[in-house]
Amino acid sequence: QVRLVESGGGLVQAGGSLRLSCAASGSIFSINAMGWYRQAPGKQRELVATIGSDGSTNYADSVKGRFTISRDNAKNTVYLQMNSLKPEDTGVYYCYADVAFRSWGQGTQVTVSS
Repeated sequence: QVRLVESGGGLVQAGGSLRLSCAASGSIFSINAMGWYRQAPGKQRELVATIGSDGSTNYADSVKGRFTISRDNAKNTVYLQMNSLKPEDTGVYYCYADVAFRSWGQGTQVTVSS
């Protein structure tokens, strides 16, 4: 069983920055892809960014150039550096990790005020 614990969410003004972290623990031999989704109130969960075990990355168009995803394989941790935040980035951010199957974190709230 894999457990994911997120941290780093909070309240920030538009134009500010936040860094999210997500640490995986448990029965892990190796982790394939890791990434982040978000869900705004009244909207469906959407992909934000992914990173493969080889470091390859993929971003939603809405965050390209502002967000950076990275991972530390030794720590089984994925990060999301979020810069130039906008009110529309507000939502609950969920990390995931693909081990034998996909595991999810509990979510962390990000609120961007205008």
